[in-house]
This record gives sequence, C-alpha cells and structure tokens, in this order.
Amino acid sequence: MAEIRHRTLRVAGRPTHVAEAGEGPLVVLVHGFPELWYSWRHQLTGLAEAGFHAVAPDMRGYGGSPGPAEADQYTIHHLVGDIVALIGALGADRAVVAGHDWGSQVAWHTALLRPDLVRGVAGMSIPYRPRAGLPPLPAMRRAMGEDFYMLRFQQPGPVDAELARDPAASVRRLLTATSGEAPPFDPVLPADGGFLDRCPEPERLPGWLTERDVEVYAEALAGTGFTGGLNWYRNLHRNWDLTAPLNRARIRVPALYLAGDRDFVVQGTEPARLDAELRQWAPQLRKAVILPGCGHWTQQERPAEVTAALAEFAASLD
Repeated sequence: MAEIRHRTLRVAGRPTHVAEAGEGPLVVLVHGFPELWYSWRHQLTGLAEAGFHAVAPDMRGYGGSPGPAEADQYTIHHLVGDIVALIGALGADRAVVAGHDWGSQVAWHTALLRPDLVRGVAGMSIPYRPRAGLPPLPAMRRAMGEDFYMLRFQQPGPVDAELARDPAASVRRLLTATSGEAPPFDPVLPADGGFLDRCPEPERLPGWLTERDVEVYAEALAGTGFTGGLNWYRNLHRNWDLTAPLNRARIRVPALYLAGDRDFVVQGTEPARLDAELRQWAPQLRKAVILPGCGHWTQQERPAEVTAALAEFAASLD
C-alpha cells in the first residue's frame, strides 16, 4: 500500500496541512463538514497506486489548517481561492478536483471560476445546481421551516457549543445517523431541541466506521472546535450575493458525480431526473453513479467503488 505523507504548506498566506500519496497527475480531494483529510484516507492510497499524486488538505478552519475567527472569511471565494493557491503551491498547472459534501460545492465552483486549472471535477453527495434566482435562506424557510438544520446553523453559539461539548460523541452520532445503515435522517430539528437530537447514540458503529476513525476526527475537533466548519454555512446568503455573475452558469469541464441512494441530500430524487439535471448544467458529465445502500459519507462508505470511479475518470482526461 502507498504511504501517506504529511506536510504543512503556506497557502493563501496561511499554514495548511495536507496529506498526500503517490506521484503523477494531481488529484485534489476536498472534504466537507465536519471532516478532515482523513475522510479521503482510502482514496489517497488507491489513487496513488493508480498512478496519481493524490492530495487531501485539511480545509480552512479544520484540523491543521487554522482559519480566521471572522465568519465572513469563509465565503465560497475564500474556499475556492484556497484550492487555487494549493494547486500552485504543489507546483502543478492543472488538477482534477474532487469534493464531498461542502467540498463538492468548492469543487464545482473551482471548475466554474477557474476552468483553466481544472482538468476535471468530481462531486459527491451535493450535485451541481446553478445559482438560484432567489436568496437561499428565505427559500429554505418556506420549504422546510425555521428549524431546518442549515437555518439553525446560522446563529453563532448554540450549535457550536452543542457539538463541542463531546466531540467524540458528536462525530460518532452524526456519522452514524446519516449513514446508509441508519433510518432516514430528518434534517428538520425539534423546536425545543438541538442538532444531535436527530442523531441518537448508536448501539454500534456502521461497518465502515471504527472507533479509531472516530478518535481521529474527535482529537482534531477537540482542538479547533466546530465553528470554522459552521462558518461555511454562515455564508450562504453572502455566497449568493458573490456569485451573481455565475447566474445560470454551466460547468464546461468533464465532470463526474457520485452519491448514495440513502443519502438524505438526494434521497427520493429519481436517478434519471438527477442525471438529466446534471447534464443540463454540466454538459460534459461523464457519469452519474448512484451507490445502492450508501448514505451521506460516500467515499468512506463505499471506498473501493469511489476510488475506482475517480481513478477511471482521472485517467480518461487529457
């Protein structure tokens, strides 16, 4: 198995921890909430063995990549800027950029804003959808009510403290409750409760997750807290304002999409409809892969399938 190496680079003026493996064409792997480079542990070694230089950073505000205190320093422009700067710091001209969860949004927008740097883009869980015509927060309120989790995340303080009270329990409960082995996840929180009320303490971990995995996340989050990651959510309206020039923009580079059929983000959406919508806005979509029985944590729940799909996709690009 290929060795995973670690180092700290100066990226966009800040120290950024990266994990990397292999040599060859660059593949950048972008994690989501509340994760780390570690979410890509299987893909780092698998892509290295397939002949690629796979690099997974701790993103801004996570792990070994400390972020600013101010919430407005976590806009989509800042996050895309970090990926652009990372590609340069690694000495590459272009890269395949793959993301999961919030990392998918970063990957899609890197392809939109800097297609000259992106050989191909892969998104997991969060499909690419063009900028909405209406601001996101009022739309969420109308569709889901005031207790939709993203709306509750807007208020600094309560959820930060709730998750930080016991990072190991928070990670264990969240990753289990939104996995393919759990009952369907309800993203609307109880009016008199918190986020973890939707994430019961599991009797056992899902088969893809170990206590050691939980410890790795918990140790990092105990040091940083959850606020850096939550600040990504606190820029939803600001991001909508900033991306006005991208209204109805299409992704013009080759694309790949992967998701689980039990992922609460897309559960209930017909695969044919999802495929058609993706192809409308990403005309060079090569494939949309729906993984049966898989929940939200795509690359961790189905490591072999995801690694194979990424390696095949990256090898097919110019």
